[in-house]
Amino acid sequence: MDTSTANLHIRQRASQALAVVGFIALVGAGIWLAVYSTRFVPAVISRIGTAAVYLGSVFSPSETPNLSVVPTPVASTTISFGDASSTVPAKTPATTPPKRVPTTVGPETSRIYPMNGTGSTQTFSGLPDLITNIDAVGYFATSSMKSSALRESFVASSTVPTGFRPAVHFTIKNIGTNATGVWRWSASIPTQSDSIQESQPQQSLNPTNSIEYWFGFDYLSANKGADKMISITANFDHTVGESNTNNNSASAKVTILGN
Repeated sequence: MDTSTANLHIRQRASQALAVVGFIALVGAGIWLAVYSTRFVPAVISRIGTAAVYLGSVFSPSETPNLSVVPTPVASTTISFGDASSTVPAKTPATTPPKRVPTTVGPETSRIYPMNGTGSTQTFSGLPDLITNIDAVGYFATSSMKSSALRESFVASSTVPTGFRPAVHFTIKNIGTNATGVWRWSASIPTQSDSIQESQPQQSLNPTNSIEYWFGFDYLSANKGADKMISITANFDHTVGESNTNNNSASAKVTILGN
């Protein structure tokens, strides 16, 4: 075998070895890409399909019991003139009449007493009745997620400017005659996936108790355009027995600018 033939065989073997190595590397890269897609692509899609929401709230307790004013009688000095008599008194020698003591009137005072006493336990009967009212639609003018900042930055407006988080200010009140117990509410918001958000369990509301909410959602996930509907429903899962459920929901429209 001459030298040229030997060199040809060496080059052929080297090419075959490189081809095998390249094929193995290609298969390995394909397997790695499949594993990466399986692990991370669903997480990204999940983030796109779920709207980020923001919430602030303020609880308003019942009115205080009525108070009554009980006046204290005016203090005075009483002078007794003795019993009335029809007998003509006998004449007596003239004497110097005594000095008259003037009547002194004291200041008027008053005290306040609770009608129901203090420390009494309230008892209720009948059924609760949750009513939902949308006070205003608008947007949050801050990027903060703190509850107090959301309340203070809320701007009531029928139009949400580009880049701002749409929001709604609403109140849920118990106008019934009994406590609600634990309850929940839901919000239907105009997002690209028509999201319905459900609240965590809320504290029990006695008659006349109410809670104000400021609820918003992420601008990027918002469905842009005019007359986008926002709906709030109290006791959506009907866990609370109510005297009236026709007033549990309220809706309002808002225009969200942008593309």
